[in-house]
Amino acid sequence: MKSRLLSLALITGLTLGSTPAIAAPKPTLAEIEAAKKAEAAQRKVADAAAKKLAAANLTLRQLTARANEARALYLKAQRELSVATVAAVAAAKYAAETAEAVSEAHRTIGRMAANAYILGGSISDIQPLLSANGPQDLMDQLSTLDNLGTKNTVALQRYKAAEVIAKAAKEKADEAKAVQQVATAKVALAKKIADDVQALQQKEVNKLRAVQDKLIKDLAKLRNVRVTLEQQRQLALLEESQANTATTVINQAKIWPDRGFKGRSTFRTSEAQRLTAVAFAKKQVQARKPYIWGSEGPNSFDCSGLVYAAYRSAGLGWPNWDRLNSALYAGYTYHVPLTALQPGDLLFYSYKGNISTIHHITIYAGGGMMWEANSKDKGLLYSSIYSVKGLMPFGGRV
Repeated sequence: MKSRLLSLALITGLTLGSTPAIAAPKPTLAEIEAAKKAEAAQRKVADAAAKKLAAANLTLRQLTARANEARALYLKAQRELSVATVAAVAAAKYAAETAEAVSEAHRTIGRMAANAYILGGSISDIQPLLSANGPQDLMDQLSTLDNLGTKNTVALQRYKAAEVIAKAAKEKADEAKAVQQVATAKVALAKKIADDVQALQQKEVNKLRAVQDKLIKDLAKLRNVRVTLEQQRQLALLEESQANTATTVINQAKIWPDRGFKGRSTFRTSEAQRLTAVAFAKKQVQARKPYIWGSEGPNSFDCSGLVYAAYRSAGLGWPNWDRLNSALYAGYTYHVPLTALQPGDLLFYSYKGNISTIHHITIYAGGGMMWEANSKDKGLLYSSIYSVKGLMPFGGRV
């Protein structure tokens, strides 16, 4: 059972980040249960938001299809506009050409009328030609046409035909222009519908995604709180059990022999950081703060809680520094001989001389002394490194 607890504590300790400071003792089962309920409630909210988001995404796909249809209509309208524009330009050109033909015919008739007058006609004979309102009016002047002769009749007929063609061309040009205007409006409307449909739904989906992202973050925070509480309780119970066992074990060595214990291959701190950790531990001891299982400050500490808080104050944070129990810190630090200890190194105490039975951890102060959170009865102390039985034959440099 102890080995399983130690393995589980090692896994959770090495995978979780630094945990928030608590002033109470090890978390209670009621606190953990409350955290679980809060997490479950938040998960329901997040799941509901996820369903809404899925529905919104489905709607988005449907509206995107509609937007694609609208865009296809927009492209079709553009093609219609292009065709209408070409037709309108051609019709306008043709109308201009036929209008010029009418003008030329009118000039020809004027010349014929002048010639008729020169050849002996009277002003009254040609007056209808000069004042007529178009070819139809001229054609109605039969007596004048008779006077002008066959050649002139043909010219007037051509004049009338030219004007009829010109009128039809003008009407066609106007129709083409109207079609072009309708096509232009159709293009603008189709484009607006296509853009508005997709923009509106995308706005809604973005809003829902923002809500869901926040819910997921809140859920992660609550999960971390719950896991942290469970971890802190588990580590505190394990350390508490080992410390209680140590008080009943007889014949503990003052210093255990070295059995080839291994720790980290490197250390992570500078001398300045280690001295900062020492200063922090000293301050807590001198403030006579109480010892409470599972606590890591700021108002109370247990032994590993004091170590964790001291180095956290020196700038260590996840993933370089976690709240573990005394035994796990032995494998989490670089081992140095007791003869090479420097202030800030950690000292470990075991009741059987192996890593799994380490039950106490302290911070080396220098000169054979240490800063420690000793026990509920003794509190936080400045004491000799030999004042506690079972000193492991190495120090741990963080």
